[in-house]
Amino acid sequence: MLTLWNLFEASLLCLNAVCVLHEERFMQKMGWGATGQNQGFEDQSSVKFQILNLVRSIRTVTRIPLIILNILTIIFKLLLG
Repeated sequence: MLTLWNLFEASLLCLNAVCVLHEERFMQKMGWGATGQNQGFEDQSSVKFQILNLVRSIRTVTRIPLIILNILTIIFKLLLG
């Protein structure tokens, strides 16, 4: 059964997955990494550029809140099962 807690956990796991992606090791292999020389000359309206920009923004903005939410979730799971 889908509850609000399950929805929260699923979104937290998805945010964790986006934040864990490493540009040089994972995304560069797919051709999605940021190269130093071509970064300023990319087509900024392309879908690829927009997705990369979204991933970088999510990583930047949600770093500290994600740590706090993960700690609270772990404590909640330990206390209430």
